[in-house]
Amino acid sequence: MAIDMDRAEMPKQPPEDRIHNFSEVALGYNIELAIKEARRCLQCSEPFCVAGCPVEIDIPGFIKAIAEEDFRRSIKILKDKTILPAICGRVCPQEDQCEKSCILSKKKAPIAIGRLERFAADQEALEGTWALPSIADPTGKKVAVVGSGPAGLTIAGDLIKKGHKITIFEALHEPGGVLAYGIPEFRLPKAIVRREVEFLKNLGVGLIFDFVVGRTLTIDELLEEFQAVFLGTGAGLPWFMEIPGENANGIYSANEYLTRSNLMKAYIFPEYDTPIKRGKRVVVIGGGNVAMDSARTALRLGAEEVRIIYRRSRTEMPARQEEIENAEEEGIIFEFLTLPVRFIPDDSGWVREMECLRMQLGEPDASGRRRPVPVKGSEFRTPVDIVVVAIGQSPNPLIPSTTSGIEVGKWGNIVVEPATGRTSKRGVFAGGDVVRGGATVILAMGDARVAARAIDEYLKSNNG
Repeated sequence: MAIDMDRAEMPKQPPEDRIHNFSEVALGYNIELAIKEARRCLQCSEPFCVAGCPVEIDIPGFIKAIAEEDFRRSIKILKDKTILPAICGRVCPQEDQCEKSCILSKKKAPIAIGRLERFAADQEALEGTWALPSIADPTGKKVAVVGSGPAGLTIAGDLIKKGHKITIFEALHEPGGVLAYGIPEFRLPKAIVRREVEFLKNLGVGLIFDFVVGRTLTIDELLEEFQAVFLGTGAGLPWFMEIPGENANGIYSANEYLTRSNLMKAYIFPEYDTPIKRGKRVVVIGGGNVAMDSARTALRLGAEEVRIIYRRSRTEMPARQEEIENAEEEGIIFEFLTLPVRFIPDDSGWVREMECLRMQLGEPDASGRRRPVPVKGSEFRTPVDIVVVAIGQSPNPLIPSTTSGIEVGKWGNIVVEPATGRTSKRGVFAGGDVVRGGATVILAMGDARVAARAIDEYLKSNNG
């Protein structure tokens, strides 16, 4: 049978409709499209796609089950390695990982692994049948997981299956971490996050909210009750540009802007009592997924014009290609090779103008991308009502500052042994953005998988 070299396209809301709502943009495969796409898979004897997956999913196995219309077997295979398939299928950069390794990518289009993962998870929810894994007999060992983001949820799922008692401590009032506060509803509906968390609760994982480790209790105090602690607290400390006028009203960090809109539901104020400033001319500074999310959120909040300012060219943008294309379809304006150097407020202290420089690309820097160099005499001003700074973030220093014996790096990240996730403090492990800085959901999950194995060994030894 001839191979269909074209992947099945996934339906999505038309741009002219979706810019006026916060409903999910991508609508997912139906059964017919999923089976069609799954049957493109070559079922390689040496599946390079698995090697490209940080959580080691049996990708050919779950896809073969879809091709054979055995959807329950498909989700069972997935959940053997991941407890967040509906989330990963939506937000993970498969094009840079498993799909990049697909042999069909050498010819034309790789198998749409992420879309099929999403389909399998959504089909399970639609049918209302949950694939619960087997749980080992209780070990009597207790592990505290700090943070309910992708790393925390993953390690909780891995360790409870091994018989350990797991309690997640979350500083906010809802679970999910960056999945809840950072990723907009139109890309990852909160109902999906709650659904995946509910699955963990059904396995016996405990969750405690409004609990700030480092304030409510310290790590040392947790270690009096728990035999091990995993830190999955993310990177919630935003970076700013440190240029004149940056303290003007109307200038947000992307972290605050997205948290207000997503977690605190400011986009439906006054139904929820967290307001958000709505500008006509909005500028977002940065080129990653967070910048795309911020710009597309501003558009849905009613901005007449939204621009993304990025100091390099489109080629160097770190955002997913899919998210850049979605932003372009929605009318977001991209200004490349542009660097803000000053914000100018009005007499009331609200930002009204932004002064920028044009840039040109020089030699590559440490990241491998060509370094932006200012063009002399290229200064210009542009009017603006709202600015969202989305240039990166670091881990919050609260836990290291209240815990002796934890080594931190130059940017405040917790230092670990890469092969185990062990920190310099006995019994304490870490993974995800608190170690890496701002990274991806799937890399955080991969870190958690590594740490889960190490914690299990630690607990089963005399140390635990």
